[in-house]
Amino acid sequence: MAAIRVLTESDLRKAVGLGQEELDAIESVYPIISRGEASMPPIMRIDVPEHNGEIDIKSAYLPGYAGIAVKMSAGFFDNPKKGLPSLGGLMVVLDSETGIPQSALFDNGFLTDLRTGLAGAVAAKHLAPRGELTAGVVGAGVQALLQLESLALVRDVARAVVWARRPEAASKFANDVAGSMGIPIEPVDDVAALLAAADVVATTTPATEPLLTAGMLHPGLHITAVGSDAESKQELEAEAVASADVFVCDSIAQSTRLGELRAVKESGMDVAKALELGQVVSDPTLGRVSDDQVTICDLTGTGAQDTAIASLAVRRCQELGLGTTIET
Repeated sequence: MAAIRVLTESDLRKAVGLGQEELDAIESVYPIISRGEASMPPIMRIDVPEHNGEIDIKSAYLPGYAGIAVKMSAGFFDNPKKGLPSLGGLMVVLDSETGIPQSALFDNGFLTDLRTGLAGAVAAKHLAPRGELTAGVVGAGVQALLQLESLALVRDVARAVVWARRPEAASKFANDVAGSMGIPIEPVDDVAALLAAADVVATTTPATEPLLTAGMLHPGLHITAVGSDAESKQELEAEAVASADVFVCDSIAQSTRLGELRAVKESGMDVAKALELGQVVSDPTLGRVSDDQVTICDLTGTGAQDTAIASLAVRRCQELGLGTTIET
């Protein structure tokens, strides 16, 4: 018989959020990845084309961690038409010494959203310009909000601009988030206008055709792209990626297969200058070193992040007495 702690989304939201310890936990995994110390298999993806959906399975063992998270993350992008969220999923945490399941986290995608937002903050911490900034978000969903809120953990966000395929979604986002964050937010008509106005941009869409082109880049700009995590997706024109002064990704192997480096490689352009975020975290001189550099970071999402955020969430829930224990 083994005891498993069952944690709901409500439990997890009480335990973790956009805080410094959570940010530190996510930042700490990137050097582990870059040093090759994480046991992290390639992402397993199940496509469900007739329902515009996919299920991704990610995991990683990190030396020194007591648990290993195995995550099933679903993205069914027609769900909003049915009144359902487009993203969801759950995680199971196994004991890293025995392999026995310890916790089942029915987070409905909350932890994935959280760690992705925090990953954007890590990228901005090392790559974004300083001073009072105008932030731009491409997309108007949950991740757009989290990227904006996470950026505020590491930079002074004075104002923001937002673009979405549906203008009404961008307008609603601007109205809602301006109130919650206390900064002016303006919807714009196109992506080019957004980039022209912004110092830091986060792209958060499942686009299959590039939204950002090389001609939209300007000195000092930083872009964090979080939408491309499958061979069919692409938010940035290959020429834009190739022309950046500094290009960083969470995992070169993943970005080349599923992320923005895929199109660069397929176009025959040089991918040799690509760095991993862990390298920049370990040596900040590899990141932004001047105000006029153009920097881009591609975040495909890693199982290491899932193990890190799940481990912290489980510990916090234990400390707070949250969850229900069942015998198997």
